[in-house]
Amino acid sequence: MASPAARPMPKNCLEMAVHWYVQLNDGDADDNQRQAWQRWVAESPDHARAWARVEKLQRQLHGVPMDLALPVLTQAGVERRLAMKSLLVFAALGFAGLGYEFSPLGADYLSATGQRRQVLLPDGGRLDLNTDTQVDVHYSSSERLITLRHGEVRLLTAPDNLVPVPRPLVVATVHGRVRALGTDFNVRLGEKSTTVTVLEHAVEVRSRLAPDIAQRVSAGEQLQFNARQLRPVRAADLNVSAWSRGMLVAIDWRLGDFIAELSRYRSGHLSCAPQVAELRVSGAFTLDDTDAVLANLTASLPVKLRTFSRYWVRVEA
Repeated sequence: MASPAARPMPKNCLEMAVHWYVQLNDGDADDNQRQAWQRWVAESPDHARAWARVEKLQRQLHGVPMDLALPVLTQAGVERRLAMKSLLVFAALGFAGLGYEFSPLGADYLSATGQRRQVLLPDGGRLDLNTDTQVDVHYSSSERLITLRHGEVRLLTAPDNLVPVPRPLVVATVHGRVRALGTDFNVRLGEKSTTVTVLEHAVEVRSRLAPDIAQRVSAGEQLQFNARQLRPVRAADLNVSAWSRGMLVAIDWRLGDFIAELSRYRSGHLSCAPQVAELRVSGAFTLDDTDAVLANLTASLPVKLRTFSRYWVRVEA
């Protein structure tokens, strides 16, 4: 039997998720509406999946052709007055009104939410995929290119003597390019920037719109960059790659930041109330059991879990 995450997304769930997204972002949503939305999300795993997809994909897409998206919205029964607000979200759902499911458009390697994968590269290197990640791998006669479309990867390059034909090894994101210099490094793609953390040896980073400026990042260092600029190199938190060992390591983190990070590994809605967001968290936590992590928090901090279902959880005072 297919797991809930593997089943096709019901069209009516996607439409309702878009409806709720628009309602909650109108600026005048009241507590009754929010409670009704929470009840809807908690009613079934499909509702939680639809809501999680809306939240994720509205961050990823920047726009779609108006002449294509509006007919889809109206055909799907979404009122035209809502079409402009829900356009990006609904288009990101893969044009559900026409019967299509969202697709990563043929990404070579994927990982689902909460899943981690290891890929052996053609040159003997290893590519680790973190939760909810999409990558393409293209090796040509002039370059070994790994394109990170979404998510986070760790790359352990093959020893030089095992590479038959020396060619630059590059990890590319929408923000720029990271060239490996015989190394072990982590690349995380965010909404507005990419972060590279070097664990061994070094990399060279160039932003997409300023490719003539290169910055070397050595072991123990971290660099954040966007399409226009490279930020200063700083000392790295080397626990950033603990996910590749199935761990989340926090040292004096804000609880709000910790919950936001944990939510990457869990389907559905997981949030933190502002009243407890400034509490501090330290420890090593197993990513394969997020329920146990949340239970650990309630045992060690003055917090409780407000739970409508496994797919809607809020950490509160």
